[in-house]
Amino acid sequence: MKKICIVTGTRAEYGLLYWLIKGVHEDPDLELQLLVTGMHLSPEFGLTWKQIEDDGFPLTRKIEILLSSDTAVGISKSNALAQISFAESYEQLKPEIVILLGDRTETFAAASAALVAGIPIAHIHGGELTEGAYDDAIRHSITKMSHLHFTATEEYRNRVIQLGEQPDKVFIVGAIGLDNIKKLPLLNKPDFEQSINCKLKGKNLLITFHPVTLEDQSAGEQFQNLVDALDELENTLLIFTKPNSDKNGRVIIKMLDDYVKTNSHKAISFTSLGQLRYLSAIQYMDAVVGNSSSGIIEVPVFNVPTVNIGDRQKGRITGESIINCNPEKHDISNALNKAFSFNKSLKIHHPYGKGDSTEQILSTLKNITQIELKKQFYDLDK
Repeated sequence: MKKICIVTGTRAEYGLLYWLIKGVHEDPDLELQLLVTGMHLSPEFGLTWKQIEDDGFPLTRKIEILLSSDTAVGISKSNALAQISFAESYEQLKPEIVILLGDRTETFAAASAALVAGIPIAHIHGGELTEGAYDDAIRHSITKMSHLHFTATEEYRNRVIQLGEQPDKVFIVGAIGLDNIKKLPLLNKPDFEQSINCKLKGKNLLITFHPVTLEDQSAGEQFQNLVDALDELENTLLIFTKPNSDKNGRVIIKMLDDYVKTNSHKAISFTSLGQLRYLSAIQYMDAVVGNSSSGIIEVPVFNVPTVNIGDRQKGRITGESIINCNPEKHDISNALNKAFSFNKSLKIHHPYGKGDSTEQILSTLKNITQIELKKQFYDLDK
């Protein structure tokens, strides 16, 4: 059997990879090696490795890397520990290909270790831009270390080729997160309300705000501007999901906990909703608010508007339902008003595929018999 190693470090990433992990696990010609790391192993972020086990997937390795710090030094030290740990795991497991998604620091470490070990890398969601965060540089770096590329759109495929990758190794498969929307039976309204132990109100917002790692304005200042704008709303339920373990993420978590404690009559928060509750929530929302990629990629499928705050997602392809605004109270308030008046009956063009990414990726992985580690730079001028 072909040994396929998949790495996951966050709850959101696992949600995107779920059907691919399932597909590899159930394929008689493939052997799943599942490396679980980062936030999955942290009590602070919900110990979400337990959800992976509950889903029936064997955890090949738990790779502990998180330090109790969200400073630049702490994250760099975690990244160094991650590279050591991935190198040791690869040496023991000897995978034939490593599958990585996105642009997190632990993903970069997993890629670096695989590159040095001579293990081919398949990278999902390369070629995208997020100019407000250092994730952008990490993503392009992983692209240069990878041998197969599964991009979400033609524009992103062209950008990967622009980085010097061979066109016949770059495949457009759409956004893998849409597979969940197509395949998961979502909760009806009563079941969803029961799952969050809360009744929906006249208006409802789903909010996820991550720190923007390349901004001059602090994470705390931006989040305060957001809650100041939210405070002006009436008869509105605010459903918060907490940020990732990014630099300065704990600043937002502390402010969020304090805000929900003070405003328990209108605000609730979750470390992780999980894919089922998260996607189920979207269909009952008046808008999704914050700066998460899901607001750009998954939310428009439901014809629900997204209030996209700041530059964290700057550069991504967006549809008509995305309302961009600066991280200032006045701008956020104006964007919220636009969202509440959004016509949900409009047919929105969605640029991210049809929800069949998993099948396309699996087919490619099974049909490729040999991957050449020595890559030739593809020069556009020639």
